Amino acid sequence: MTDARIEDLPRSDDLRLRAEGSTLVVSLHRPARANALTESMMDDLRVLWRAVARLAWVRCVVVTGSGSAFCSGADAGMLAAPRTSVGANAAAELSFVPGPHLDVPVIAAVNGVCAGGGLHFVADADIVIAADAARFLDPHVTVGQVSGLEPLELLLRARRDAIVRMALLGRSEVLDADAALAAGLVSEVVPADALIDHVASLGARIATGSPEAIRITRRAIRDFEADLLRLHLDAGWRAVQDHWPHPDAAEGPRAFLEKRAPRWAIPDTEG
Repeated sequence: MTDARIEDLPRSDDLRLRAEGSTLVVSLHRPARANALTESMMDDLRVLWRAVARLAWVRCVVVTGSGSAFCSGADAGMLAAPRTSVGANAAAELSFVPGPHLDVPVIAAVNGVCAGGGLHFVADADIVIAADAARFLDPHVTVGQVSGLEPLELLLRARRDAIVRMALLGRSEVLDADAALAAGLVSEVVPADALIDHVASLGARIATGSPEAIRITRRAIRDFEADLLRLHLDAGWRAVQDHWPHPDAAEGPRAFLEKRAPRWAIPDTEG
């Protein structure tokens, strides 16, 4: 299989595509920024998944990161500036992940740090495989942001205590690959240099099954999860947006960019 079969897919400077048999490997490609998400990158992903959904030869999609990171979440520059596009609900806001667009299994191959918004790819994936170098954290509260989506999604995937600790302790709570495996956040840990070969072999095994049976099985599972989460994710997304006018929401990213300790607003406890 050569990349000739994907030459008609939309291209982006922030994404790298290659074929491994009937598996499409999509690498988030901003290595100098630990593959942090920008609005344009998320838009490119939305366009890509719609195009991939039309390709009959794709039997599995793998999402991974370029360089030493998987995805460090939203770029701090994006958090520090007003959003130019905001999802009307949680599903619209999270439409940059592949799962809702595709009828084939999605594997997250977590090759390095996975933080904040990067956890959406973990929550969205049907199978999550971690390299032994992988690290997981949810730094939202550390940069003055509400973590109203990722913990809710991940509570269906992993132990509650592990997810809540990440959400409340922020950057100071980091799960290494073995801890993530013990918590149920990932299903397997493999050596970093074997990660892509391993997930490609899983894709090849998926391709031996009935495409229609896999599609229906996967849909039944995902519909069950979506029905459990939909109302709560919409409420979480409103909570995230409601916090944006608070001074901490701007102070956190600004302090991060300026490499200093944040100066949080003092809560009003009177009355």
